[in-house]
Amino acid sequence: MIERAAPTVWAGVLAVLMLGPALGAGFVLSYDMVWVPDLALTRDVLGLGSGLPRAVPSDAVIAVLDEVVPGLALQKLVLVGALVLAGAGAAELVRERSLAARLAVVSLTVWSAYVAERLWMGHWPMLLAYAAVPWLVLAGRRWAATEPGPAERGPVWLLPVLLVGSLSASAGIVSAAVLLATGLRRSRRPVMLLAMVAAVNAPWVVAGLAHAGEAASATGFEVFALRGDALPAPLAALTLGGIWNTSVVPASRESWPVWVALALLVALIGAGLRRWWVSDSQRIAILGLWVAGMAIAVAGWAAPEALDDLAQDIPGLALMRDSSRLLPLCLPLLVLTVAAGVDALRDRLRGTAPRWAAAVALVLAPVAVLPDAAWGLAGGIGTADYPTSWQQASATLAEETAPGDVLVLPWSAYRAPAWNEHRPVLDPLPRMLPRASVTNGELVIGRTEIEGEDPRATAAPEALAAPDPEARAAELSRLGIGYVITDRTAGEAPQIAGETVHDSGDLVLQRLPGEATQPAAYAMGPVTLTAVIVAWVAYGLAWLGATTSTVLLLISIVRRPAAKVRR
Repeated sequence: MIERAAPTVWAGVLAVLMLGPALGAGFVLSYDMVWVPDLALTRDVLGLGSGLPRAVPSDAVIAVLDEVVPGLALQKLVLVGALVLAGAGAAELVRERSLAARLAVVSLTVWSAYVAERLWMGHWPMLLAYAAVPWLVLAGRRWAATEPGPAERGPVWLLPVLLVGSLSASAGIVSAAVLLATGLRRSRRPVMLLAMVAAVNAPWVVAGLAHAGEAASATGFEVFALRGDALPAPLAALTLGGIWNTSVVPASRESWPVWVALALLVALIGAGLRRWWVSDSQRIAILGLWVAGMAIAVAGWAAPEALDDLAQDIPGLALMRDSSRLLPLCLPLLVLTVAAGVDALRDRLRGTAPRWAAAVALVLAPVAVLPDAAWGLAGGIGTADYPTSWQQASATLAEETAPGDVLVLPWSAYRAPAWNEHRPVLDPLPRMLPRASVTNGELVIGRTEIEGEDPRATAAPEALAAPDPEARAAELSRLGIGYVITDRTAGEAPQIAGETVHDSGDLVLQRLPGEATQPAAYAMGPVTLTAVIVAWVAYGLAWLGATTSTVLLLISIVRRPAAKVRR
C-alpha cells in the first residue's frame, strides 16, 4: 500500500514545492491566467459573442462550478490537481516498473519545462490536458483491449478525464489525439469513443466554425513559433520546452543545466528504448504521438511564413500557431522509455552499493537541473486580491437595465497592476463584469503587432478616434456598446460622453446616452445559433455522464473497504 501511494505523495510534494506562494490567499494572475471570484455566464463565455471563442468551453465550466465552489478555492484545486494528477498518471502508466522508475517519471512529468513555462504563461487548461495524457493512454489501452459486446466499456473515469483534459481547443486536440491513437480499433466498435470525443469538443469546434471568417485572418506563426533557450529550438522541444514567450522561461533554462537535462534524458531514453519497444503492443501509436507533437512544434519554427499563408485558407490551422503548446503529445513516449531506462540502469547496478544512490539521483535530477521552478517559479507567480472597487463596479452594472455591451478602456489587452505586484496579466476586468465586453484583442510582442479577430474590437478604435466625446459615444452605440468602463490606474483613455453610474476613483462606469443597437453583421444567424446550442446540449450530456461515472467510482471506492471487513 505504501509503495503504491508513494508516487502520488511525491507528486503532491513536488506540486506544493513548485507552487509555493501561489497557494496562499488571493488569486494567481499571470499573463493568460485570469480567474475572478464569480465568473458570469455571458454571451462571450458561451462563444456567442463577436470575438473568437478562445476560452470555450473553459470559462463556461468555471462559471458554472464557481457557483458551487468559490473561484479562489477552485483555482487552487485546479493548479494542485493538475500537477498531482500528471505525476500520478505517469506513475500509473508504468505501474509494472520498479518504485524508483515510477518516482523518476513523476519527477520528470511534474518538474518539467512544459509545466513551468505554461504555468507561468497561465495556460491552465493545457496543464490539465498535460495531466490527462497518461490517464488517457491507460483508458485508451483498456478500451482497445475490451472484447466487443453489449457490455463493452472503458474505465469509469474515462469520460471525466477526457472532459477535464479538453477545456480549450488545443487541449481538446491533445486529449482527443491521445485517446483515439491508443483506443481506436476497428474491431472494438469505435462509434462510442468517437461520440465522446465529439461531444466534449463540440462547443469550441462549432463556435470556432461560426467565427471561421475572423479565424482565417490569423497570422503570427513566426512570433508564436518554438524558441530555443540555451538549447537550439528543436532540442528544447525534446525536453518539452521552447515556449515563444521568453519572459516565462526559467533562468536555468538559459544556462548549462539545460544541457545536463538533455544529456540525462537522452541517455535514459537510449537505455530503455529497446526494453520498452519489445514490451509495448501499442508502440506504433505511442511513437506516432511523439512524432506528431515534435513535427507540429518544429514546423512553426522551420516554416512560419508558409504556415501564415496556409492559415488564410485553412482557418483551423491557426490552432497550431503556438506550436509548442501541443508538446504533451510527446509525454507518453518519454515516460515509458525513461521508466524502462531507469530499470535498465538498476539492473546493471544490481548487487552494487551505488544502486540506491543512483536511483535517488535519478529521482531528484529533474529538480536539480531546473531549480528555479521552485517556490512560485522563483517569484514569477504569486497571489493578489482584487480591489474592492472592482466588485462594486460589477454589482452596479448588474443592476443596470439599459441595453448594450461594455467597452473596456484603456484600449490595451494586458495590464501590470500595482495590486498584482506589477506582474503582467490579460486584463481581468472583462471577466469581472456581468455583461459581454469588447476589449482590445491586439497582441504586441516585441516590435510585432498581431491584430485581434473581433470585428467590433477592430471598429472600436475608429469610434474612439471621433473628434469629440459625444461623437465617440454615438459611434460606440452603433456598435452595440451601451456602457464604457475605464480603469484609470492602467493609463489614459479618451473622453466619452455618458452618465457616470459608478466612480470609485480607480474605476469609472458610464452609461452611454444613445440606445445601443448591435449591427446585424455582428449577430449570429438562426442556423448558426441552433448549431451552437446543440453543441452545448451535447456537452452538457457529456458532463452529466461524467458526473454519474464519478459518483459510481466514489461508491465503489467506499464499498471496497466495507466488503473486506465483511469477509
